[in-house]
Amino acid sequence: MDQPLDQDCPPAPIPDGAEVRELPIINRRGLHARASAKFVQTVERFDADVTVTRCGETVGGRSIMGLLTLAAAQGTTITVTAKGADAAACLQAIDDLLANRFGEDE
Repeated sequence: MDQPLDQDCPPAPIPDGAEVRELPIINRRGLHARASAKFVQTVERFDADVTVTRCGETVGGRSIMGLLTLAAAQGTTITVTAKGADAAACLQAIDDLLANRFGEDE
């Protein structure tokens, strides 16, 4: 893979006061149904409004179907924004989830 898959994508919109993280998708199956469900379960533990953007498309972080529409395969990057009382903790939990490949072996 010579170039990142998302290299020509527009930058994600960042709401005022939001915390932001650019996170790589490293698990083999990408952001598939089970991974999306774990993502949503993680977000729901926090008092934060979360959005996820990939290549110009933004969806709510509490929507499994929305996350699936991003088609975030291994090697892509998602931009996660969080706003609210638990924004920083929520982003850290999401970062940890992705770094641990959603608990998958690959």
